[in-house]
Amino acid sequence: MFLWVFLAIQVIFLIWIIVGAASGSGTPDDCGTLDRQTCNDAESVGTAIGVGVIIILWAAVDIVLGVTYAIYRFARRP
Repeated sequence: MFLWVFLAIQVIFLIWIIVGAASGSGTPDDCGTLDRQTCNDAESVGTAIGVGVIIILWAAVDIVLGVTYAIYRFARRP
């Protein structure tokens, strides 16, 4: 059971990263006083930061799941 829950969480994070990275592409509409190149660069940096945060969250969730599974397995030992 744990394996399927773990794999489902991995798929969810993978989809989240793909969607997050794809959302940064395109032409920005609301640049304010920035020129187009600076606005595109800022959008790229924002996308990179967002994907980085998702990866850090993914790693933290995997660590918590691993520790939880280890504690569960240790508690069930005869």
